[in-house]
Amino acid sequence: CFYDQKILQKTFGKWKEQWTVCRERKLSLRADNPYRHLLLNLIFKAWRAYVCQQQGKRNKYYIAESHAKKQTLLRTWQHWLVYVNVQRTKHGMQSVALVFRERSCLRTSWAVWRRQHYQKCSGHKMNILALQHWAQSLQFRAWMQWQELYLYTQNEKQKDTRAVTHHQHWELRRCMGAWLGYLNLNRVKKRQNELAQEFHRSRTLRRCFSDWQLSWECRRRMHAHQRDLEKQVARTALWRVFAHWKHYVVLCVEEAQQCELAEKHYKCHLLVRALLCGGWQGLW
Repeated sequence: CFYDQKILQKTFGKWKEQWTVCRERKLSLRADNPYRHLLLNLIFKAWRAYVCQQQGKRNKYYIAESHAKKQTLLRTWQHWLVYVNVQRTKHGMQSVALVFRERSCLRTSWAVWRRQHYQKCSGHKMNILALQHWAQSLQFRAWMQWQELYLYTQNEKQKDTRAVTHHQHWELRRCMGAWLGYLNLNRVKKRQNELAQEFHRSRTLRRCFSDWQLSWECRRRMHAHQRDLEKQVARTALWRVFAHWKHYVVLCVEEAQQCELAEKHYKCHLLVRALLCGGWQGLW
């Protein structure tokens, strides 16, 4: 009996030490769970702050990009207004120069015609005075000379009239040719300006479309990368939770097995002790 009691005490002491160790391990596991929850909470808060910061940066970048595009369009519009004002000023100066040229040509022609007319009038008056002077002495001869001179002056007048008409027609033809040349040049310049504006507009549209396409591709890649990161984080969190749960289940199973073994050992020990006590009593 004393031997059985000692063995029972030793066994109970070992079982008690093992139960104490298991209890301390359980308490340590219970203490580790709040610490892990606290760490996970801190990690989640830091990740949420980082996502908010990235969203703020992205919003600022979008606002800066839209502001830059607006500033570029405003500068383009200002340059285009300056160009239109310069073209209007040039057209006004060209029209004023054309009017001044026409007036100067007409003024020169008018001065030449007036000088020739004055010379013709002076010569005509002198001829009349000469004829009157010669009429007193040689009336018939003077009459014949006057008639010849009159015919000559008429022919000269007709020639002068034809010359003036021809000069006017020539001046009008030259002015018309210059005006037509100016119109053709103006049409060519206008066509070139329209082609330049269309080229600038198409180039601006192409550049804006390429910038928009690049920004769209960048945003799409960023969103895809962000979704991949979120999926990876979710998978990592699920894997960690599953690993913790698996470890906890293994510990619970081991603890249950140890408790069951201890209970079986204790029952066997009690049974052996009862049998031994019954055998000694039978012998007595």
